[in-house]
Amino acid sequence: MDLLDDLAARGLVHDTTDLAALRARLAQGPIGLYIGFDPTADSLHVGHLVGQLFMRRFQLAGHKPFPLAGGATGMIGDPGGRSEERNLLEGDTLRHNVERIKVQLSALLDFEPGPCQATLVNNADWTAPVTMLEFLRDVGKHFTVNQMMAKDSVRSRIESEHGISYTEFSYMLLQADDFRHLYEAHGVELQAGASDQWGNIVAGVELIRRRLGAQAFAMTHPLMLKSDGSKFGKSVGGSVWLDPQRTSPYQFRQFWMQADDAMIATYIKMLSLRPLADIEALLADQAAAPEKRVAQRALADELTKLVHGDAAATAAAEAADVLFGSDPTTASAEVLSVVAAEVPSVQLPASIDNHRVHELFIEGGVAKSISDVNRLLAQGAVRAGNRVLDADGLLRASDVLAGGFVLLRKGKRDFLVGKVSQTG
Repeated sequence: MDLLDDLAARGLVHDTTDLAALRARLAQGPIGLYIGFDPTADSLHVGHLVGQLFMRRFQLAGHKPFPLAGGATGMIGDPGGRSEERNLLEGDTLRHNVERIKVQLSALLDFEPGPCQATLVNNADWTAPVTMLEFLRDVGKHFTVNQMMAKDSVRSRIESEHGISYTEFSYMLLQADDFRHLYEAHGVELQAGASDQWGNIVAGVELIRRRLGAQAFAMTHPLMLKSDGSKFGKSVGGSVWLDPQRTSPYQFRQFWMQADDAMIATYIKMLSLRPLADIEALLADQAAAPEKRVAQRALADELTKLVHGDAAATAAAEAADVLFGSDPTTASAEVLSVVAAEVPSVQLPASIDNHRVHELFIEGGVAKSISDVNRLLAQGAVRAGNRVLDADGLLRASDVLAGGFVLLRKGKRDFLVGKVSQTG
């Protein structure tokens, strides 16, 4: 199966310009392609993964990706999918965001020197020096207002109570000129992106045709949607970020573990780099025993390794095992530190012999009162590691696990981690 057929089979082709011509061009040899993102936050989120992994698929097939950071367009904001104008960001903020995102991109694309080396470009570099008169002469004259108003996102904003500013109205022209610049400076012949970018992308194809008399190509992939039909994004609550400081590797992995059964086939085909035959086998196993969540687990492990690295992915998986029933006494200090970051934690004295759990549970918010803890102890519902605590709720030195952690559990799912103080 060639690249385009593989993309189609994964549900990753929404719109294209001349598909036969693109197929013929890919058959001739490597091609440069780009997908842009506006760095309006200091991290990419899971909604960006489809586009970034789209470029990785091309890179693995021998082509050269150019992820584009919108240091210029990010100061304006694409009106698409928004009911009102976004807040404009300052240059220093955007530059900081680009630097942070570059680290995340390094996990998704190969930036090492070679024939398929990824190159991060920033449209502020070539847009900032252009004067207004130059832009109107070299770009604006090639588009009619009628064309621009025909774009769905522009028309919907014009008809809304907020309207659309001239600033956002110009976004399409800026993006079109990005494609023109990358075509001339780097030989980039293909722009890809999410389906809601189609109007902006084909504007670039048209600008290249008119100004350079050359053929360029456009392709979009479907948006990755939640089970309720809404899109993943920064402006929607509960974003899942690629930056581990914003969303921990454990939380990132659990997001995919909890993916809706109705959506997992779509997600794994769009995101996994596994061969399609392997994916179909996983989905067959999933259909036979949905409760085992084999497809969710496979995607969660693959993406966590890709985004956060092998060590963090392994620790996140083992921490999940601890929190969902495996023997905590065999867990490493690294795994228990991951657990401690995800559940309430308290500090313990250097010696915990005969230290009561009552006050610890209240301090950690796991119980409301001493009587509440006494009731739980009487029911045998409190454990330290694997040991069921006696009615007096006293800890023992043997309850301390690797790394000086004490894992306390109320019932089946409520955890509290105590960290033993280090003595000099």
